[in-house]
Amino acid sequence: MLLQHISNTIFLLCLFFTLLEATNLTLPHQHPSPDSVALHVLSSINASLSRRQLSSSSSSSSSSSSSSSSSCRTGNPIDDCWRCTSTSWSTNRQRLADCSIGFGRGTLGGKNGKTYTVTDSSDNNPSNPTPGTLRHAVIQEEPLWIIFSSNMLIRLKQELIINSYKTLDGRGSAVHVTGNGCLTIQYVQHVIIHNLHIYDCKPSGGAVVAATPTKSGRRGRSDGDGISIFGSQKIWIDHCSMSHCTDGLIDAVMGSTGITISNNYFTHHDEVMLLGHDDSYGPDTGMQVTIAFNHFGQGLVQRMPRCRRGYIHVVNNDFTEWKMYAIGGSGNPTINSQGNRYIAPSDPSAKEVTKRVDSKDDGEWSNWNWRTEGDLMENGAFFVASGGGVSALFSKASSVEPKASALVDQLTRNAGVFGGPRDDQGQSGDSYSGYGGGGGGGGGEGGGAEGSGAEGSGGGSDGGTSAIGGTTTRGSSTSDDSNFFGMIFGSNAPQRPRFTQLFSLIIICVLSLSTLLLL
Repeated sequence: MLLQHISNTIFLLCLFFTLLEATNLTLPHQHPSPDSVALHVLSSINASLSRRQLSSSSSSSSSSSSSSSSSCRTGNPIDDCWRCTSTSWSTNRQRLADCSIGFGRGTLGGKNGKTYTVTDSSDNNPSNPTPGTLRHAVIQEEPLWIIFSSNMLIRLKQELIINSYKTLDGRGSAVHVTGNGCLTIQYVQHVIIHNLHIYDCKPSGGAVVAATPTKSGRRGRSDGDGISIFGSQKIWIDHCSMSHCTDGLIDAVMGSTGITISNNYFTHHDEVMLLGHDDSYGPDTGMQVTIAFNHFGQGLVQRMPRCRRGYIHVVNNDFTEWKMYAIGGSGNPTINSQGNRYIAPSDPSAKEVTKRVDSKDDGEWSNWNWRTEGDLMENGAFFVASGGGVSALFSKASSVEPKASALVDQLTRNAGVFGGPRDDQGQSGDSYSGYGGGGGGGGGEGGGAEGSGAEGSGGGSDGGTSAIGGTTTRGSSTSDDSNFFGMIFGSNAPQRPRFTQLFSLIIICVLSLSTLLLL
């Protein structure tokens, strides 16, 4: 009898620890092997560049449609995924949701949901939004793909609280968001922010603001971030132009993870990006962020990003200006810098790319894993690496060579809002058919009126293969990673509610305790 009790106890304890590991209680959507995600990003870039090279080499002897596809491709796997297909992007906007890379890969946004067309740029009643406004769209409970009927300047009266499973898609219109609070992504998941101008964001608070159609509450004072991510997972911010906010342009804190920040154009700001709440806040150890193909430009000072804990992959970005430092951190974050260009300022005291914030001496940070590979250092820039070596898996990831400095111009040439001025100096990237007034497209279901603009014709006419997946260079194949990534990224179904995982653990604990009491 005693042996039976002992065997039962051992069985239940094994089951308990197995379930504890499987449920990954650190953070939802945290990937168990971040280096493998970095490997997948590099493979995706290499595959997209290879497809571009093949298209370019064949375009001179092929049809005009092939030539069009070749001119569309840049080698940027995100842009080539949604722009360079056989059909117009405007007829299949939700294709965008299949194109993210890195830790935000698999972010659904409003995929498979209705289209909501914003027709009213006002924000007169934050506690009871008017149908047709952006605020009314983002608080709805169901998945929505939110587009805009025309060019708009949206001046927010209070922070814009965005619900789960939403895509804000500014393609086809020039959409400017400014004012009080700006965008708040708090305790939600699966949000895509794409192709918006966000600037001059001020602190707000002390007012009642709607969070859902049935729930409103008085908000405390916000910091004045452009985009504030708080306790949220599966967030993708792509092709936004951001500047001149009170606090950060993008801040992600309090256990946020599964984030990709890509193709954005950052200018004229002091503290650009904060990743992590506090050095002592344990859950931020599970924070995982990909920062790819962004332009960090004129008038920036520091925090590109400033990291606490977590794993941050910084890949193929263009850092053309900083006044203090580019990448900083504290609390032992892992920083994996690959294939970026760092152009140091003329100030001889600010040449170092990196900064260990609030660290007294190198003995404190000498074991932090800060890696640099394939980065181009110009004008005296230098990156101070640290750590006790790289893991075997990272060595494997490094065998897929990061596409570095020589291609940064090409990979980031369209950073920021597509098709129009992307900063306050009037600089712009490539244009595409359908940009400008109108172009809302879609039926406006879910509360907005129908869009009145004509849809664009899209870019590219061939080569509809996604930039994610396929055979890559250097003998590395990523043709089918669904089994490996499926555990974390899953299918299109929402993640199983967390309370069921905790309930399962409680039941096992009770059974284990009951067995022990019988001994």
